[in-house]
Amino acid sequence: MLSNDRRMPHRKPLRGLASGAALAVALASASGAWAQAPETQSQTQPAAADAAASARAAANPSNSGGPDEIVVTAQFREQNLQQTPLAITAMSGAMLEARSQTSVASVADQAPSVTLKPQGAAFGPALGANIRGVGQFDFNPALEPGVGVYVDDVYYATLVGSIFDLLDLDRVEILRGPQGTLAGKNSIGGAIKLYSKKPTGSNTGYVSATYGIRDRIDLRASADFKLTDNLFARMAGVAKKQDGYIKRLDFGCVSPPGSALNPAVGGIQPQLSAGGDCVVAREGEVNYQALRGQLRWEPSDRLEVNIIGDYTNDDRTSPGAVLISANNSTPQVRGTATAVPYDNRFVCGRYCNYASYASPAGAWAGPVATGYPLTETRGTGRTRFEGWGVSGQIDFSLSDVLKLTSITAYRTYDAQFSNDDDASPLAVGNGLSSLDFWSVSQELRLNGSLANEAIEYTLGGFYQDQRSVYPSYQDLRYAVIPLQFQQSDPVNADTKAVFAHVNWHVTDRLTATAGLRYTEEHKDYTFSRKNKDGTVNPFLGAVDGKVGVYDGDRIDWRANLQYQLTDDVMAYVQASTGFKGGGISPRPFNAEQVRSFNPEKLTAYEGGIKSELFDRLLRLNLAAYFSDYKAIQLAFLSCPQFGGPGPCALIANAGDAHIKGFELETTLRPIDGLSIDGALSYTDFQYKYIDPLAGGPSQPGGPQFGDVPPYTPKWKWSAGAQYVIPLGSAGSLTPRLDAAYQSTVYSGSSNTVGERLRHYTVANARLTYRNEGGDLEISGEVTNLFDKYYYLTGFDLSAAGSGIVNRQPGRPREWALTVKKKF
Repeated sequence: MLSNDRRMPHRKPLRGLASGAALAVALASASGAWAQAPETQSQTQPAAADAAASARAAANPSNSGGPDEIVVTAQFREQNLQQTPLAITAMSGAMLEARSQTSVASVADQAPSVTLKPQGAAFGPALGANIRGVGQFDFNPALEPGVGVYVDDVYYATLVGSIFDLLDLDRVEILRGPQGTLAGKNSIGGAIKLYSKKPTGSNTGYVSATYGIRDRIDLRASADFKLTDNLFARMAGVAKKQDGYIKRLDFGCVSPPGSALNPAVGGIQPQLSAGGDCVVAREGEVNYQALRGQLRWEPSDRLEVNIIGDYTNDDRTSPGAVLISANNSTPQVRGTATAVPYDNRFVCGRYCNYASYASPAGAWAGPVATGYPLTETRGTGRTRFEGWGVSGQIDFSLSDVLKLTSITAYRTYDAQFSNDDDASPLAVGNGLSSLDFWSVSQELRLNGSLANEAIEYTLGGFYQDQRSVYPSYQDLRYAVIPLQFQQSDPVNADTKAVFAHVNWHVTDRLTATAGLRYTEEHKDYTFSRKNKDGTVNPFLGAVDGKVGVYDGDRIDWRANLQYQLTDDVMAYVQASTGFKGGGISPRPFNAEQVRSFNPEKLTAYEGGIKSELFDRLLRLNLAAYFSDYKAIQLAFLSCPQFGGPGPCALIANAGDAHIKGFELETTLRPIDGLSIDGALSYTDFQYKYIDPLAGGPSQPGGPQFGDVPPYTPKWKWSAGAQYVIPLGSAGSLTPRLDAAYQSTVYSGSSNTVGERLRHYTVANARLTYRNEGGDLEISGEVTNLFDKYYYLTGFDLSAAGSGIVNRQPGRPREWALTVKKKF
């Protein structure tokens, strides 16, 4: 539904918090009447919680014997991973540290069928995610993530702000397949859940310091302490800095006017003084700080309240980009360098570019609207994210078999970023963007059991209200018309859902599970296309003021049968559905491109076996799946069928596909101290229908039969091994080696040569010394051990007429030393 109505509904971001606070007060008051218990029970509660937390510390490098028990909460209750009939990868905080993993993007290396990528400069401080061929890589707040990201059961609604440091984590759970009936928000592809270590009142903590290549400095600390007998606190913080690995060079300095690549007349003038190294900045740097504080209150054995607050500041140079191909000879992209075409002279090398983040003022030189005045555009070449949030979780045991959980959260952030897509001093394409966001969410769950726990159930509701404002200024001189415009597009979205989940233990070995979810969604998007002076842009005036509205509802379900074949082998089969909400394509360049798109829909069928063999020396988990994927949402950079030639960034439902694959995860501990882990996945994606308006033979610029969605590798594998070498009273020494492989992927939906990112294998090594008491660790690490050159992401804008193909290289070989002291 589209209109010119500019009215926007008034939002009250804290109304959910108020209701959550009221609930907390009510439950706390009620606890006096409901929750009186013997003193001995109250005193043993923290000890029981500590024991559960210890059980979740899977894969601790110091352990020996068989694989450790891993406890997950994917079905709203604590369950042994091997007894949970879902495809889950679970990693403890200790194992993440052993693998030298400090960012959420790195956890995908060991997770089958999972792709997580930090995005390039055009998409800001965002994380792209894909599980089993289903996901989202566009940061725009009008689009839903295909993979849900949660921190302490709080849903993060946008890809921006999802590049977390793995600070003071208890564990990470990655759930593959639709999670609509198993999470607060519908998640069509899967979910990534991070869980912090809870306060226990242990009066313990640690500090660690890291120094590494390019002046890398990481400082981390955590402290857990008791305030009173039933009130505990935990604080954790991290600060990281490192120089970038991609040099941004001054082209006029490297190739002075009059040299072979830079004419003396009409050439590119240097911006730096002669005689220097010509380095303007180093892209891909690290400058990150985060703080998390927690309070845990247990006034009785029936009531527990957890309050969490966090703050993040990420202020760095833009993600590093290198130019792969440049081909645009039109005069309008040259700016003041009238004698220099945009061509491969600007292909700098493996770890450098000539980006200027600037386009000069002048007159439009294209054949349409010749002489139209152009203003100067100048960006900072930096990416900044500042965000904070607060959440409260209340767990109240109404009886021995009935528990109420309330999770209330408020999150907000402000992000700014600039992009120079052409990675050159010419004026092909530049953008200045910011994003202002807030959300409030409320989730309620009632967990209970019947018939002596033969039936376990969860009833729940979820509500989220969010608002984003996306101001940006775009200077796209590769277009057929002069496109300089500013926008400030507000996006309102809200979701309401109710869900139910039931486990029936038919026998000691057979369990039947069913889930149901009903969701209602609303989105509205107001388009603003102005000149810098606030007047309506003459070329985009038909778009200015348009309002797009999307409303939809959906029922999703899950059915599962689980059978314990032996004490150590469990098998399951499952069918489930999920969806990703529809909306309005957020980047129209003409009125015809102001188009709605429908929800994606997925029906998935899965079977799996989870086993622990040879007296638990070997853990082997297998899963196979088939997914019927309909109305796939894809982005198109060429769409002459909608408004004629010119720029395009249209989101549309491209077609339907079948996806099938399998996944294997294993852990082997053949002797004391030796641990070997591995994972393997295969994903086969096949289009079965392509909308003739979106692709196929009638639209060669769109997806074709045989193509695959962005960042969907057919094969992935990983392997790791470590051995604890006892040194007697001197402590222990633990070497570890990890390797991960990803097959070829494409950065866009059209699978062009410019979008093709070749396969790669990256290995990491770590050596850790621990003293006998286990309170001192000294580690040395080398990531990308064999210095493999590979690409994380790519951006092929050639189909839009720009002639640009750029890519983001992965980090080269890096070393670091870390000292960690526990107290």
